[in-house]
Amino acid sequence: MDTSKLSALELANALAQVPSVQVMHDMADVGMQVRAHRKQQKLRIDDAAALIGVSVDLFSRLENGAGGIRTDKLLTVLDSLGLVMIIAPKDHDYVQDLPRDKVFDTYGK
Repeated sequence: MDTSKLSALELANALAQVPSVQVMHDMADVGMQVRAHRKQQKLRIDDAAALIGVSVDLFSRLENGAGGIRTDKLLTVLDSLGLVMIIAPKDHDYVQDLPRDKVFDTYGK
């Protein structure tokens, strides 16, 4: 999917339908996924933050792609939303064998 010409709303809507794997290039990519999955679960940001045990400020900064989020807090939010972070070498067989129609890459790589 070419996201270079999508508005923020169109991109958020696209992410709500996102395949199961997304390549993350920066915190903005992470934030879009977090927001999409929170909205998919029909949670307001304050309700999600309270349920997860983090501040609304942290949740908002995370969704907006701000840096400075502690790794343990990021992993807690991801886990609570049913997401997982996988780190692998770019050339690893696992990454190379992912079906391309199931991988969302904001830079089209």
